[in-house]
Amino acid sequence: MFDHAGWTPRPHPTNLPILGQYIDIVPWDAEVHAEQLWDEFGGLKANQHLFHYGWKPMNAWRDFADIMQGFNDSGDFVTCIFAEKEFGRAVGMASYMAIVPENGSVETGCVAHGQSLLRKRGATEAHYLMARRAFDELGYRRYEWKLNNPNKPSHRAARRMGFTFEGVFRQHQVKSYGNRDTAWYSMLDHEWPKCRATFEAWLHPDNFDDAGSQKHTLESFRSGDISTM
Repeated sequence: MFDHAGWTPRPHPTNLPILGQYIDIVPWDAEVHAEQLWDEFGGLKANQHLFHYGWKPMNAWRDFADIMQGFNDSGDFVTCIFAEKEFGRAVGMASYMAIVPENGSVETGCVAHGQSLLRKRGATEAHYLMARRAFDELGYRRYEWKLNNPNKPSHRAARRMGFTFEGVFRQHQVKSYGNRDTAWYSMLDHEWPKCRATFEAWLHPDNFDDAGSQKHTLESFRSGDISTM
């Protein structure tokens, strides 16, 4: 049972650096990261890559920088950059959002992986590092992932990472593309130890061959088909 008598509001999440095995988390810096991510998202193709956000059309990396900086300045986003280990180049991002310290609830959102990060183990590690900060460092109770319901790749990603589907808020928002039905996923603090063990087993160097290909899937560790010990 939850001991609410001993509960205190959680600290506000930060984007301070976290060093991983394959990827690092670093704070968003518009002057450093916006152009790198714009290139990673394909230049003008970023408008399609980020379609489900429902942003106004962008014509250059400066437009992307202004939008992201606006969200960070307002406090709506705490943006974490996924940076390559060797050169520190930005190859992806996600933001802590919908932050409610008094309830211990926070969302990981505005998730986008660049072409250099696709199907790389660093992509998975980045989400593990962000969840570890929310649960282990800050003591949050609830970690959310929300998405535009037609976005099938994002559904697959949330499920793969161990989030539980909770349902759809129908006609939730009006975006530039029209109606948005929002699908909600969550991971809870008592679920995190198993999720953490699954992440760590999958990320272990022994799970990858010399070419960097996985030997066992994340789902196989979660299902118990492969031991996490």
